[in-house]
Amino acid sequence: MNSTEETIRVVLVDDQVLIRAGLRALVDAEPGMAVVGEAGDGDAAVEIVRRERPDVVLMDIRMPGTDGLVATQRISADPELDTVHVVILTTFEEDAYVFEAIRGGAAGFLVKDTEPAELLRAVRTVHAGESLLSPRATRSLVAAYATHAKSSALAPALDVLTERERQVMQLVALGLTNAEIAERLFVSPMTTKTHVSRAMIKLGARDRAQLVVFAYETGLVTPGWQP
Repeated sequence: MNSTEETIRVVLVDDQVLIRAGLRALVDAEPGMAVVGEAGDGDAAVEIVRRERPDVVLMDIRMPGTDGLVATQRISADPELDTVHVVILTTFEEDAYVFEAIRGGAAGFLVKDTEPAELLRAVRTVHAGESLLSPRATRSLVAAYATHAKSSALAPALDVLTERERQVMQLVALGLTNAEIAERLFVSPMTTKTHVSRAMIKLGARDRAQLVVFAYETGLVTPGWQP
C-alpha cells in the first residue's frame, strides 16, 4: 500500500457475532482497510456511525429491534454523514427490503455468501463513489421493485435533465461504469462523470444507486430495455 493512501474505515453491523468476527478478520487483514466499530442492531449502528464517521458500513438487514433498513435510512438522512456509504448484506437475493434500503440511501447490496475477494472489491468500489449495481442480482432486483412502484407523476422531474444526461442516466441504470459509458458514447470518462454528477444534483439523488431507482420509477428505463 502506498504510504499516502488513506485507510478505508469500515463499520460492521450484524446481530450474529460469528459473522462479525469473520468480516472483521477479512477486512482487517486487507491492506488499506480497518474495522473501526461493530454493532448488533440498528440503533447501535447509527450511534457508532455518528461517532466514528466511517467510509463504509456493511449492514445486515434483518436484526432484532431496529433493523438495517431503518438504520440505513437514518444514516442517509443525516447531512453530517453524507460521506458514509452503506452496503446491505443479506441472505436472500430476492429480499424486498433490499430495494427499500437502496431507495433509502444504500449504495448497493451483497449476499452473505459473496466470495471474500468480491466483498473487499465492493468496499473499495463504494468508497470510490461508485455503486454496487452489477454484483449478483442487484440490477434485476431494482428493476422488479421499481417497476411495481413506477409513477407517471415522477416523469416530469426528468425535464430538468439535458438529453445527454438522460442518455447517461439510462446507461448508469444498466449497470455500466463511467469508463464503459464513455466508450459507448465516445466521450471521456471525466465527461461521463460530470454528466452523472449533474444528473444526481438535479434529481436530488444521493448516489448512483438512487439514480438507478429513479430511472426505473420514472419509466426512463424498463426491464429488458437496451439502448
